[in-house]
Amino acid sequence: MPDAILTIMEQAQAKLNRMSWEALAAAQQIGSQLSKPVEAVVMGQEVRSIAEEVAAKRVTCVRLIEDPLLEEYTPDAYCMALSEIIAAQKPSLVLMPHTYQVRDFAPKLAAALGRSFLSDCIAYRVENGGLIFTRQLFQGKLNADLSFGCDPPCFVSVQAGCFRADQVVAGQGPAQIETFSTKIDPYKVRTKPLERFKEAKGALDLSQAEFIVAVGRGIKDQENLPLIQKLAEALGAEVAGSRPICDNGWLPMERQVGSSGQTVAPKLYLAVGISGAIQHLVGMKGSRTIVAINKDPNAPIFEVADYGIVGNLFDVVPALTEEINKAKGR
Repeated sequence: MPDAILTIMEQAQAKLNRMSWEALAAAQQIGSQLSKPVEAVVMGQEVRSIAEEVAAKRVTCVRLIEDPLLEEYTPDAYCMALSEIIAAQKPSLVLMPHTYQVRDFAPKLAAALGRSFLSDCIAYRVENGGLIFTRQLFQGKLNADLSFGCDPPCFVSVQAGCFRADQVVAGQGPAQIETFSTKIDPYKVRTKPLERFKEAKGALDLSQAEFIVAVGRGIKDQENLPLIQKLAEALGAEVAGSRPICDNGWLPMERQVGSSGQTVAPKLYLAVGISGAIQHLVGMKGSRTIVAINKDPNAPIFEVADYGIVGNLFDVVPALTEEINKAKGR
C-alpha cells in the first residue's frame, strides 16, 4: 500500500527475533500518530506460520516473500527481494530492528535505492506533520535529533529495548497475508551461507534473555562470582557483567553488557556492584525494571534504577537469594 509504514520482521530458523516485535511496536505507534497504515514483511522459505503469527497483530497486511534463496540469510538475496517489494508498494517509511543482520544489509539496500539509512534510533517525535528521530552519539553521551531530507522511502532501525515488544497491539482479526513473488537472480547472490557460527559452547544472545543479573567491580574478586550465580539461579536469570569483569576474564566476553558489548532489554535487570558508567547504561537502560545494589548512594546506576538497595552486596545478595528461594518453596 502506498505511503504505508513497512516493518521488516527478522526471523531465523522459523523463529522471530524478539527485536522484530519491538520494531513493530514502534511502527504501530508512528502509524497511529500519523494516521498511516502499518504493513509487515516476512521473508524466508516455508515461513507462512511466521506470517500468520504477525498477522494476528494490528497490521493492514503481511507481505510474505518465500524463495529457496531466502532460506538462509544473504545480503544480496535480501536486498533484491526488498528492493522489489519496496518498488511495488512504495512505502513512506521502512522500519527495522537494529540487529547484526540489519546492520549488514540495510546500508546496501538504502544505497542501492539512493536513500538515507538512520540506524540505531532510540526515540522519535512528530513535529509539523513530519518525523524527527533521536539517536545517540559518542557512546550515549549526546543525543542527536535527525530528520530526512530525501524522498520516501526513509530507512530507520530502532535500538533494542527502546520500544517494548509487549506493547504490540493485537488485531481484531487476522490481517490479510499477501504472497509476493520475487525474481532473485541466483548468479547475483555472491555469498554462500555456511554453518551458523557460535562463539563458544554455551554462547548466548543476551538480548533475548528475560531476566539478567549483572555484576560489576563491586564483586572485588572472581572467587566471589558464585554469589551472583546463585542469585541468578534463584531468579532463573542469565549472568552478565560490566566491561571490567569481562576484560579481566572473569566472565566470557559474550556476557558483557554495554556500548562495547551487548544491548539488552529484559523484563528484569538486576545490577550488582555496578556503578553505572555511561558506557554500561547505554546497553541496559531500556530494561523494563532495573534493580540496583550498590554501597555508594551516589552511584549513577541509581539514576536509571526503578528500585535501589544501598548496601554491601556481600550482605544483600545472600539474603536476597535466600528470600527468593523461600518464596519459590525451595
